[in-house]
Amino acid sequence: MRGIQILLFLLVFQAWATGQSDSPHGFDQPYRPQYHFSPPQHWTNDPNGLLYFEGEYHLFFQYNPFGDEWGHMSWGHAVSPDLLHWQPLPVALPEQNGVMIFTGSTVDDVANTSGFCTGGKPCMVAIYTGHTPESGSHPALQTQNLAYSNDRGRTWTKYGGNPVLDLHMPDFRDPKVFWFEPSRHWVMAVSLPNEHKVAFYGSANLKRWSRLSGFGPAGATGGQWECPELFELPVDGSRGGNRWVLKVGLNPGALQGGSGEQYFIGRFDGKQFTSDNPASTTLWTDYGKDCYCALTFNGLPKNQPPVMMGWMDNWQYAAALPTSPWRGQMTIPRMLSLRTTPDGIRLFQEPIDSLKQLRGAHVHAANRTIQQVNGEFQRSPVVKSHTYELISSFSLGTAQETGWRLLSTNGSVTIVGYDRRRGTVFIDRRHSGLTGFSKDFPARMQAPLKTPDNVLRLHILVDRCSVEVFAQDGRIAMTSLVFPPPGTHGLEAYARGGNAGSSSATLWELR
Repeated sequence: MRGIQILLFLLVFQAWATGQSDSPHGFDQPYRPQYHFSPPQHWTNDPNGLLYFEGEYHLFFQYNPFGDEWGHMSWGHAVSPDLLHWQPLPVALPEQNGVMIFTGSTVDDVANTSGFCTGGKPCMVAIYTGHTPESGSHPALQTQNLAYSNDRGRTWTKYGGNPVLDLHMPDFRDPKVFWFEPSRHWVMAVSLPNEHKVAFYGSANLKRWSRLSGFGPAGATGGQWECPELFELPVDGSRGGNRWVLKVGLNPGALQGGSGEQYFIGRFDGKQFTSDNPASTTLWTDYGKDCYCALTFNGLPKNQPPVMMGWMDNWQYAAALPTSPWRGQMTIPRMLSLRTTPDGIRLFQEPIDSLKQLRGAHVHAANRTIQQVNGEFQRSPVVKSHTYELISSFSLGTAQETGWRLLSTNGSVTIVGYDRRRGTVFIDRRHSGLTGFSKDFPARMQAPLKTPDNVLRLHILVDRCSVEVFAQDGRIAMTSLVFPPPGTHGLEAYARGGNAGSSSATLWELR
């Protein structure tokens, strides 16, 4: 049996290593993202085990080492010094003995509570769902398991006492684990998908877990609950105390169809999460169709705000995306904050500050009409890029709709705009280019947005096949895949139903 396990690991390692050189065009395929993470080849979905450890950001992710469709789920692995430049590493946790490695988390066991660490140094411990598929008369089984590494995540050993948590259920998955200092114990938030619940467990050593409490059903319950995440944030920069955010994935049944994510704001005492809002309240983390199973990094320095990263896709059409030799990518890492709004405390998201490192040539137009903004942009070579960052503000004036036409050419266009009559910001990709690979892909996505000062502020990231929008300083986040004709870069501001007032915009090419 040991020989079979070694052979399987070598096959998985060879499949990953081959992927480093098999792509004849490197990372320059027509739809290959340039500043978002994607694996060299093959399938990826959920980010897993996000961890900052000894100066490196670790991204693990659901990965099929053998093809570009879902299957043989293992943990792929990449590391980065800055959350932008990623170095692919060999598969960390391979499928073994028919047990797939589903979503989970990784922690820095600083005090060696697990007993896995050697040499008097902290070690990395992964907590993941082991998935045994249905076979004959045996139903599927999902359990929670451990693996550990004493060499900064380069090699891993699965714990001989696995599983550490087994409810004998086919749907019981996606543990998020973190250290809760006031009670000095580990906390696990794990999903009971069909019950629309998150269960909380506690442990002193990561090996023995006892149930603490549960949360749900609440909010949206139209599909399975997955990928729970629990973290603490100050409100209004600590002026309003702290709150906890419980984020839960939903598939299907999300706001825009298919998969999406909601969040709850409340308090956590180390055992029980209590929401501040009625159970009927539904708050969405992202109003686009393409951000799922977003997780925060464990182990960040204390002065660094939480950073979240998600899978940029939707289960409605993930298997049909027109990319090769890879399929699947991640969102830009996002800084998180809680701010008080007229509707209550809400989650805000903004691109990480280090994205500014990638800025190259730029063009800036300040206090201009929309026509003047377009004129200055068209005179700049920067507008010919299809990997860029765009920050703008529009005084709405009398316009009933205003925004940007992106990635446009010969009738293909993606529109990001604000509909004043409806009070919604939107992304319209119905005519964005290649859309016929799925009936669910053409869509106009919208989010409610108030503009009390009659100024629309948009922060837009474009990276060949994706558009990420952050409106009103991050109050609304919207993520959308798009597949325009290769090389498309048309860009212009627009207004309809009246005239927009004074407008300003800056466009940076991102290297």
